[in-house]
Amino acid sequence: REWKPLANEGHANAQYNLGVMYDKGLGVPRDQRLAIEWYKRAAEQGVAVAQYNLGVMYEKGRGVSRDYGNAVKWYERAAELGNANAQNNLGVMYMRGLGVPQDYKAVAKWYKRAAEQGKASAQYNLGGMYFKGLGLPQDYDSAIKWYERAAKQGVSIAQYKLGVMYMRGLGVPQDYITAVKWYKRAAKHGNANAQFNLGSMYDKGHGIPQDYKAAIKWYKRAAGQGSASAHYNLGLMYDKGQGVPQDYKLAIKWYRGAAELGNTNAQFNLGVMYEQGQGTLKEYTRAHMWWNIAAEKGDEDARNNRDTLESKMNSSQLAKALKLARECIAKVYKSC
Repeated sequence: REWKPLANEGHANAQYNLGVMYDKGLGVPRDQRLAIEWYKRAAEQGVAVAQYNLGVMYEKGRGVSRDYGNAVKWYERAAELGNANAQNNLGVMYMRGLGVPQDYKAVAKWYKRAAEQGKASAQYNLGGMYFKGLGLPQDYDSAIKWYERAAKQGVSIAQYKLGVMYMRGLGVPQDYITAVKWYKRAAKHGNANAQFNLGSMYDKGHGIPQDYKAAIKWYKRAAGQGSASAHYNLGLMYDKGQGVPQDYKLAIKWYRGAAELGNTNAQFNLGVMYEQGQGTLKEYTRAHMWWNIAAEKGDEDARNNRDTLESKMNSSQLAKALKLARECIAKVYKSC
């Protein structure tokens, strides 16, 4: 309320602050239409942060119909005035082709301006442009430079990407110890890919002493976030008794979780478990079903096992197995 008289008198910063109050519901009932009205008044007077906020309102459809063209218009005005958030968002709009034609050179230009001002997400985004060679020449050295800047600001996906680059030796000498360092940071921030890769480093003893129990810990965290590969690797650990007592039933549980997420190796291994009766009753129809599913996805070993198994099955069993496979595929591998 204190800002309103000043805003009505045309004070730009007061208009912006009043817009924020209506936008957030601070001291007044939340009203995004009124927020837009005051942001516009401030924006038209050249307040960059008001222009940026107005762009967000149009992009998200808050208090106004979603309008990517208007979002770009206001992001551009704010970006030209040096607003790093607007510069980054404008890069995103050019990347996705929202309100403007997709233009990787423009993407790189705006990400770079924001990144040079210390915007962490823009630093990560610019690293990705250099990594992929989009809008500028591919340059792993520059990718690492910008990923590292974002990583040091706590961007977990940048930490993960750095881990990948050190693990593979992209733009730097291969260095498992440094890869583990970055995977640990990203994993502790909840990045599922980093959790899986950290588990794999412990599993193989790359850059860190081999530790199956630590591998299982990180695989389980990644699996909890839906990583099919983590489910599969946990199945292997229980199947082989690595870091845990050998337990075929638990192996099946984890293989099944991976199989339901479309992991072909897990589908193949489930076929093995059913064919050999490990952790379950021996059941040729289920073994055939899983090998058939894996074979349809191009797994030659599964195709060979399926064809060999058919010689041990009667026509009724084969018909049932084929029906089960069709039903499983229709259910996208769930509850098979």
